[in-house]
Amino acid sequence: MSNTPVILYGYDASPFATKVKNLLLLKKIPHKRVDVSMMLPRPEITDLLGVKYRRIPILAIGNDIYCDTSLIANVLERRFPTSQGYGTLFPPRVGTSKADTGLAKAVTVYWNDKVVFPLGGNSLPYGKLGASFLADRSQWAGAPIDPTTLAKGQGVRTSTLASHFHLVEEQLSDGRQWLLDTEKPGLVDVDVHFLLSWLQTFKNLKEIYDPAVVPKTLEWIARTTAYLKEQEQGKVASYEKISGDAAAKVVASASYEDEKVVGFVETEAKRLGVAFGDTVSVIPTDNAKIATVGRLISLNREEFAIEVVGTVGKVRVHFPRLEFSLKIQTPATSKL
Repeated sequence: MSNTPVILYGYDASPFATKVKNLLLLKKIPHKRVDVSMMLPRPEITDLLGVKYRRIPILAIGNDIYCDTSLIANVLERRFPTSQGYGTLFPPRVGTSKADTGLAKAVTVYWNDKVVFPLGGNSLPYGKLGASFLADRSQWAGAPIDPTTLAKGQGVRTSTLASHFHLVEEQLSDGRQWLLDTEKPGLVDVDVHFLLSWLQTFKNLKEIYDPAVVPKTLEWIARTTAYLKEQEQGKVASYEKISGDAAAKVVASASYEDEKVVGFVETEAKRLGVAFGDTVSVIPTDNAKIATVGRLISLNREEFAIEVVGTVGKVRVHFPRLEFSLKIQTPATSKL
């Protein structure tokens, strides 16, 4: 198995951090964890590592920093293969050797994370969460969050979520154990589970968790919870907590993945108007629009990486191609 250090940056209340913790469980990857603030600033990330990206979690594997849980899932499968004794996020369908990897990725990003999650996020009781939290999340959203307006629209959101729950119930209606009828739970199960389990704690959404309406969905939630708990008790992905300072030193002294693995697809670079070595800015296209700036070192159709400089030295920061904007700041030829 790999000796490359793996470090998860997050906070306990983050549902997406819970998702990555569960991905690490399925993959059976020992790791370290750094607790960061629920709100900005986060000097452990922005200052020490030089990464301005504000979403949580991020995952360090050696000197490589991976942003966005969709990319983290892909990279965990690539860098910790089953051939080395790790688990998989893409188990085969029951009775076959085939896995729906593309479908699993599309469902997680373009249904659960981008469509269903915002409905849940806007169902938070913002009026009870304090002015500082409201201001921080308003900055994250790119516009003021009005708790009164959100409360007035809760009925519509609850009804819409009930319709999404109906899709899950329909998917499970044939008696399958896992959402894509796989031999074991995979990426889609972990992704949908983290959200439905989180929303199950919301008082204003309690009514849609009705065993008379979505019995198979509730059984699946309980089944997935039990599976993950069993893995956790088995310590298949043991972890220890470390400080941000200690983590930064580990990252700075570690090696990075050979950039040839991601490569540099000139066709895509030309379409984007960038070149190897350019100084570029990276910004999410939907929210949390704080730019991370660095030197472009790899680019393919799934991810790209830039080199940034923090107080501990250089690190390589990776982003998914989808849902992120890449723009040139300074051409490489001008830096002489």
